[in-house]
Amino acid sequence: MNGFGLQALISVISQLFFVILSFWAIQGIHFERFLPIKEQQGKVLLVLMAIVIGSLSSNFFLSFIDNLKNLQFLF
Repeated sequence: MNGFGLQALISVISQLFFVILSFWAIQGIHFERFLPIKEQQGKVLLVLMAIVIGSLSSNFFLSFIDNLKNLQFLF
């Protein structure tokens, strides 16, 4: 049971870290130059894009770590 709790904690921390990292990275892109959207809609779009990119990055990272752990069963 304790292993599942640790895995869930690592997953939550990873998700938050990658969402914050992607939000920071996306802020460097000025969407108002490319898209004719209002200010509030642009902020919502920015947050949603950060969540999507952060979630995908976190899932890749966690899957990669899990595959590395399972690699021991090959030998």
